[in-house]
Amino acid sequence: MNPYMRAKKNAPAPFPVLAGGAALRHWRETVLVMICLAMLAGFMLRGPMAQNPAYHDFADHRQFFDVPNLFDVASNLPFLIIGIAGIALVVSQGKPPLSESWLMFFIGSVATFFGSSYYHLAPSNETLVWDRLPMTVAFMAMFVALVHEHMGERLDRFLLVPAILLGLASAVWWHVTDDLRLYFWVQFTPMVCIPVLLTLFPGRYTHRGDLLYGLGLYGLAKFAEIWDRQIFALTGNTVSGHSLKHMFAAGALLVVLFMLRRRERVAPVLCKRSVGDSWPKPVAISTAPINGEHEAQS
Repeated sequence: MNPYMRAKKNAPAPFPVLAGGAALRHWRETVLVMICLAMLAGFMLRGPMAQNPAYHDFADHRQFFDVPNLFDVASNLPFLIIGIAGIALVVSQGKPPLSESWLMFFIGSVATFFGSSYYHLAPSNETLVWDRLPMTVAFMAMFVALVHEHMGERLDRFLLVPAILLGLASAVWWHVTDDLRLYFWVQFTPMVCIPVLLTLFPGRYTHRGDLLYGLGLYGLAKFAEIWDRQIFALTGNTVSGHSLKHMFAAGALLVVLFMLRRRERVAPVLCKRSVGDSWPKPVAISTAPINGEHEAQS
């Protein structure tokens, strides 16, 4: 038998490799889905969670230029600026091009500026819904963008609209029933899943670790929100925790914007496939005999 044909006959078939990769892939996806379902169950099993009326009584009530709560209103301005910059980045279709999910993420940021500013002019449950509606758009759009970039580039078209509708429904559900459980799930599930995506799934783009800095800033924003009055007192009634919350949250958006602007496409890994992607093309195998076989034939 020809030495090359003998070596080709004894070579392992590629299908077990692909099957093993498929098993691993489905395991990772199952973990992500189970985390989402576990968080949903955890919130829903708590019983209804009503909005505390004291939430609207922020520390900084200062009024300037006939604008009530001016600093809580003005601190929303970075959402507008960063959102417009992000929309311009997506529309410019740089390399690599950005998905519609990222476009909706930055649109949600711009809308948050208007919704949050309106709310802080006269804080109440009736105005708070206009603050939360655009935030749910940003939460879910970012989640879909990261899922489609790590699990399959075709998922964007299937998940984006249902995810945004679910986010909007969570805010409407709270407004109608005064039950925050679904809204909290929409807000916090993407934040929990970001480290999971980064850990379990290979990245298609560079600089994805920057998301952890953004996640840290969002954590600081929630901390500042809780310690609103204490921070206001510590700063000599200069800056409230709620105003800092807006700045930290905007800082998280800025991290995402810089990540998208700087990143590059990573070369695809051989023989790996994610949900929604087509099978990789067959890899060309050299037919040249190895040196030992060539000498044996001479």
